[in-house]
Amino acid sequence: MKQSITPNFIKQNNRSLIYHYIYQNQKVSQQDISYDLRLSRPTVTTNLASMEQEGLIQKNGQIDTEFVGRKAAAYSIVPDYRIGIGVEILKKEVKMIAINLYGEKIDRLVYEILYENKEAYFQAVCDKILEFKNAIGIADDHILGIGFAMQALISPDKQTVLYGKILSCTGLKIHSFTKYLPYPCSFVHDADSAAISELWVSPELENAFYLSVSKHLGAAIISKRQILSGKHGHSSTIEHIQMQDSGKLCYCGKYGCMETLCSMTALLAENEAPEDFFQNLRKNTPGFQTRWEDFLTNLARAVNMLHLVYDTDFILGGYLAPYLHQEDLVYIHEKIQQMTPFAEAQDFLLISKMPKHNITIGAALPYIQAFLHGLPDS
Repeated sequence: MKQSITPNFIKQNNRSLIYHYIYQNQKVSQQDISYDLRLSRPTVTTNLASMEQEGLIQKNGQIDTEFVGRKAAAYSIVPDYRIGIGVEILKKEVKMIAINLYGEKIDRLVYEILYENKEAYFQAVCDKILEFKNAIGIADDHILGIGFAMQALISPDKQTVLYGKILSCTGLKIHSFTKYLPYPCSFVHDADSAAISELWVSPELENAFYLSVSKHLGAAIISKRQILSGKHGHSSTIEHIQMQDSGKLCYCGKYGCMETLCSMTALLAENEAPEDFFQNLRKNTPGFQTRWEDFLTNLARAVNMLHLVYDTDFILGGYLAPYLHQEDLVYIHEKIQQMTPFAEAQDFLLISKMPKHNITIGAALPYIQAFLHGLPDS
């Protein structure tokens, strides 16, 4: 049965249209809204007054017009009307970020806390989150929710860790955190989180294979702007594809996995910082170029193997992305050309457009997206 179009439906639709028009254009006049949305001036005026009173939008200076007389008042949304928080749980630290409705960073902090599957750990992390929230002056009712990015596979309802070998957290429930926090919370696989960030900054992106090359290797398959989870929840876990019969031991218990050859852990020496490695590399310090070429060759092997399965764009992201140069993509492509049976154009290799804080921001973004999709009634 078709839903009837009632006056209240029209009213709410107009409100949503006006808010999203302001959101997308960032600074507009009443005239702009009325003309572009083909709404009457009284309808626009009434909605603007209502949303301004609620704190959703604000007057933001004036706009020059082609008409003689007073300049038109400009309106913009209030970016921090609602806030999302993203938290990345790692073995030795916890990263957290607060973002506004445009996905922009409000503040970010990193705490050194050793992961333990114990009540004291969960309480300590939540105490830090509340500390962080209070330090930047965010009211509880302004927080949409908290996304916890995990180095783990997550259940479809985002409430349970299905496979968490890195942190030994298989079976962990989100309740371990929510019992100490008065906000909606959810888990997200860290590679999916990074891919969510990529989709946010790339509205033209439809299909891609996102490689999150961070301390550990991860991936996400993007199809029609959706992230595929697979029938059993472990789609795109390419890190456990075995590339060698022998080699380094992977945390999954097998040897020679892609993880052991194409992660940042595989590239860096123990206790070596990425900044130090790439500083030495770009200065042509002896030995670093060889290590880098060996790493890129393994990455090329991995990309070629995956590209033969899924002929789409490949985005290199994660912690590695800020350090990649175009010349590195050329090197990878040349290696792929030597391996593949096809004449491949280089246009399928891309560097992430969001190389900084992509995992933590991506963990918070679903709450921002849900708010924008379901703008509250007046």
